[in-house]
Amino acid sequence: MNFLGRNRKSANSAKERLKLVLIHDRTDLPPGMMEDLRDELIEVISRHINVDRDRVRIQVNQDGREQQLVAEIPLKAATRSRSR
Repeated sequence: MNFLGRNRKSANSAKERLKLVLIHDRTDLPPGMMEDLRDELIEVISRHINVDRDRVRIQVNQDGREQQLVAEIPLKAATRSRSR
């Protein structure tokens, strides 16, 4: 068994959950809102483009009085069959 790989995945997952908690605290969004938003964005974009779901990152940046929602959505390589 490879416990090292499993621990890294757990650590990354915990890190992402912590980021979501911090974002929630900064933006006064209801609990779970950022995670729901992330899931919905992935769902909608995945209808059109092959998304690497495990690497999607969403954060809220503060720029003076303005907040920005920033989404980093890595794409998987497309395999197309041209049958026209």
